[in-house]
Amino acid sequence: MNNKESHRQVLGEKVVRALKKNEFDAMYVSTREEARTEVLKYISPGKIVGVGGSVTISELGILEQAEAQGAKVLNHNQPGLTPEEKMEIRRQQLLSDVFLCSSNAITLDGYLVNVDGTGNRVAAMTFGPKKIVIVAGTNKICFDEKAAWERIRMIASPINNIRLDLPNPCAVSGVCADCQGKTRICRVYSVLKKKPTFSDITVILVGEDLGY
Repeated sequence: MNNKESHRQVLGEKVVRALKKNEFDAMYVSTREEARTEVLKYISPGKIVGVGGSVTISELGILEQAEAQGAKVLNHNQPGLTPEEKMEIRRQQLLSDVFLCSSNAITLDGYLVNVDGTGNRVAAMTFGPKKIVIVAGTNKICFDEKAAWERIRMIASPINNIRLDLPNPCAVSGVCADCQGKTRICRVYSVLKKKPTFSDITVILVGEDLGY
């Protein structure tokens, strides 16, 4: 293990302890391959699997394996869907057996900090699916809540605007401008400080850079 890997593990395990203190189920794994194996333990033939538009989940290649294992994947980002079809899939995701997503930032004290455009991801993270699995690379660990919001404004939001090819100022400047246009995607702000009472949530921290 090199110095960077050691540092990632120290931080990851520290955050896992904080998450558990906040009543989340949590674990640290070193690689994306290990993370993929852990996630797939929750997926079996016939299970309905929702996904919250996550680059992290996409990078892990989980959805293809879930379908290969006989699960029904509800992915509103698949090509060829109409806006009405996408919205219906978002609604169905709230009642999925397993909901997969990431978090924009996770603090050292075990808070999950997120910003959404539609709100379907943070809604499903909070209540609805029978099982919620949140996968995040250690690149998303932040010192505290203030740093988490700064990470979102400096990294997550601008890069996601570029990814979605939206004409918002941050896609040009690289930094959030608190824009007021109709294409703004930063609309729903959420902090999970404790596990929601009736939700079953597992957070998997991965010792690699994943997502934005």
